[in-house]
Amino acid sequence: MNPLKPSALKPGDTIGIVAPASHSALPSALSNGRRSLEALGFRTVTATHLADRHGFLAGQDDDRLADLEAMFADPDIQGIVCLRGGYGSMRMLPRMDFEIIRAHPKVFVGYSDITALHGAIHRKTGLVTFWGPMVASDMSPDFHPFNRDAFMKAVTGTAAIGTIAHPDGLPPVQVIRSGAAGGPLIGGTLSLLAAAVGTSYEFEYDGAILFFEDVGEEPHRIDRMLTQLLQAGRLERVSGIVIGECAGCGSAPNNPSFPYGNFSIEEVFADRLQPLGIPVVYGLAIGHGTCKATLPLGVRATLDGDAGRLTVEESGVC
Repeated sequence: MNPLKPSALKPGDTIGIVAPASHSALPSALSNGRRSLEALGFRTVTATHLADRHGFLAGQDDDRLADLEAMFADPDIQGIVCLRGGYGSMRMLPRMDFEIIRAHPKVFVGYSDITALHGAIHRKTGLVTFWGPMVASDMSPDFHPFNRDAFMKAVTGTAAIGTIAHPDGLPPVQVIRSGAAGGPLIGGTLSLLAAAVGTSYEFEYDGAILFFEDVGEEPHRIDRMLTQLLQAGRLERVSGIVIGECAGCGSAPNNPSFPYGNFSIEEVFADRLQPLGIPVVYGLAIGHGTCKATLPLGVRATLDGDAGRLTVEESGVC
């Protein structure tokens, strides 16, 4: 399926804020995040049920879904940014009207639990969506300059995004296996990628460059998720793998699950991924950490495994 690109955002456009997963505990996170978007020249509106709460969810499934579909259908809204992740996006997928999304392509941004929506929209419509910062999680109290600039470049620029920058202060990118690869860029949070296996809502893996990251996972859980993707035949179909920053991942120092022996996450990556024979790099500014790139999903990218460099060869908008 050829990628369907949304129109680039421009000053004065309206961005709708939705909560497809969990709610935000702090009302100030919403107001501060809106301020950050408006400082960039955008108008903002909030979804009807944005303030709803239902356990760990931002309201009932049908209401969250109605909010998302209404934002896509509304001609006065040019872009959609998620409030935060958490959990719950995948619960809506069986009832989602993907024809609404295909008929009204627009910029859609989020990460973490929003991975479930990215995969489903990619599979069902071919729309290029954006793995990137969210209103409460990353734009409040301030929008980090690296994240702000990467966001604006991805959603407003029609030139190729180019090489993904690696901010000063982050550890150097590690080359787990060298080589070169090219293909459509797909990916997201590892736990959500693994959860989608076997459903009709997962990404198309054939020939793709896959990126993944996660947060707060121990090495054996990362191993389990990678093993699931391996045994399901997904990883043998990709051309290259980019691992982002895995914030808070590793064995718990005060209460390790395996106190008499463990692997580091780097050792898990090497053990599980080196035998694939494709380039694999680890440590790019893609993840739940302070710095995060905004990545268009479904467009062509290249991976230089020797240099530890990911380059997005085209724009995600038109």
